[in-house]
Amino acid sequence: MTNILAPVEPPFDQDAAALLDAFPRVQGQLLSLFRTFANSTRFLRKGVPNLLDPESPLPLREREIVILRVTACWRCEYEWGVHVAVFAEAAGFTPDQVAATETGAAGAPCWNDREGTLLAVVDALGRVGTLPDDLLAAFRDGWTVAQQLEVMALCGTYHTVSQVANVARLPPEGFAARFPQGDKRTRPDTGQP
Repeated sequence: MTNILAPVEPPFDQDAAALLDAFPRVQGQLLSLFRTFANSTRFLRKGVPNLLDPESPLPLREREIVILRVTACWRCEYEWGVHVAVFAEAAGFTPDQVAATETGAAGAPCWNDREGTLLAVVDALGRVGTLPDDLLAAFRDGWTVAQQLEVMALCGTYHTVSQVANVARLPPEGFAARFPQGDKRTRPDTGQP
């Protein structure tokens, strides 16, 4: 038995195979991230909730802003690149906006006021786990309680996803985008490593 976190190769055991059947595929392939989750059937069942469903109270664009920012902040090129490749066009992102999720300030001119506020919320949650009063007021004014909870759930979920992918040292999927600035190893919310 090895203690190295890495994608499990098929054939999967019966329990893992049954759980993995519910995971999405891209270009017919099960992502290496999901195969990494398969190291634990408990993690497959409970570790990361699937928040990419049509019942989300957030529009797809806002959901993807949150996911791209969290994964960029945690320097997870693997997951950031998958989401750019799969969702950026549907979310209506420009190339400048995609790049700004990795390197730009929340108030970058490519974002409207609402999107800038959302990025500031994600940055604050990732940095200190709460919001200063002025940002909290803007968050409460701009998003319903259900949407606020969804933003926080996405932040937590994609923090976990980033940790798993980073610790497993998952190389980017062949179809995935790469960070525009390369592997700078800085967080966009602070400019720090």
